[in-house]
Amino acid sequence: MKIIPAQPEDVSKLLAFRGEAAAWLSQLGTDQWQRPYPADKLLETIEAGTVFMVSDGDVTAATITLTPEAEAGLWTDQELTEPSLFINKLTVARTNAGQNLGGRLLDWAGDRAYRAGAKWLRLDAWTTNTGLQAYYLRQGFEHVRTVAEGVAVNGGPRVSGWIAQRSARPAEHGFADETAAPSPVV
Repeated sequence: MKIIPAQPEDVSKLLAFRGEAAAWLSQLGTDQWQRPYPADKLLETIEAGTVFMVSDGDVTAATITLTPEAEAGLWTDQELTEPSLFINKLTVARTNAGQNLGGRLLDWAGDRAYRAGAKWLRLDAWTTNTGLQAYYLRQGFEHVRTVAEGVAVNGGPRVSGWIAQRSARPAEHGFADETAAPSPVV
């Protein structure tokens, strides 16, 4: 499998991918991702070069957004001075569940962050999705804090924000990486 940058023509595929994940999450009893994601916002992140897909050429098995931009309202001013990359929207197709694609993508992101000079790989998870939070803890992330709904740490309204981080580090992830070298984190 290869990691490739998403392209503008992938918007509908990625929105369908997210829809599948939202349906699965609903079956698990969480309200995460129940609002449709705006296509224009997805296109904007794709054009920024921060959306990546795991593909075997025909099928998209997983996707991740890896960005130097923090979600508003989660991290303190002090934390924002620390070089970091941020994970968003990590999703694995249900047909590929149980193959550790998520863990390998987290290792790929941590390796990419390390090569870009970041100290941290950071993420936020839905506050009510305790299963996802436990998953990230098993993947070596440490819980930093939970930002309550409507209470932002540093501006911007928040819907949900269980935040965690782990050190950026080199890793073997087993993907053919067809992405450009990461830009240095400032």
